[in-house]
Amino acid sequence: MLWADVGVKGQFTKDLEYGVSFTSRLSAPPNQTFFPQVTLKYKVTKWLKPSIDYRGIYALDKYGNFLFSNRLNFNTEFKYAKKRLDLRARVRYQYSFNTLSSSSGYDAEFDQAVRLKTQFQYDLNNSFLSPLLSFELFYNPAFGPSGRQFSKYRGFAGVALELDGPHDISVGYMIDHQLNAYNPLTKHILSVSYTYNIPSNN
Repeated sequence: MLWADVGVKGQFTKDLEYGVSFTSRLSAPPNQTFFPQVTLKYKVTKWLKPSIDYRGIYALDKYGNFLFSNRLNFNTEFKYAKKRLDLRARVRYQYSFNTLSSSSGYDAEFDQAVRLKTQFQYDLNNSFLSPLLSFELFYNPAFGPSGRQFSKYRGFAGVALELDGPHDISVGYMIDHQLNAYNPLTKHILSVSYTYNIPSNN
């Protein structure tokens, strides 16, 4: 699969950030998904930032029709930075409505989930490349036969490119693997992301 993300971000005030992005996830038809997203993030301290995202999801079905769903993400991000090292942890609760998934099966992408993510980035000396690693667990909190258990993990290994100007670029390999499922599905993904940072007057 190919996941491509492009977006902009900026600041309303010193502590209130915003972001707008568009993501496409492509593989062999009909596995194609697109979603715009808007984000508000508030800096409580230099190491704690809660945020909320709204995401509109368009997924192509086997008949060539796009199905639409809504999702809200409620996030709490913790950050530790020292010299060239950047460590982050995020707890996310996602709530979907007008869900795309089948009522007979749980899908961590489109259903209710609690997500736990850690991220490591290191700024190499005399290099425009910074190694980037992350690992995320998805937990299904719903009651039922498939609920109250971890549903999948997602790992990422890549690099962030440190370029002159207000540009954030990253590229890497991602593996997405289902847990506690009969005949679990594994996805191998090339991920590319670009964000433009709007200059702030604050």
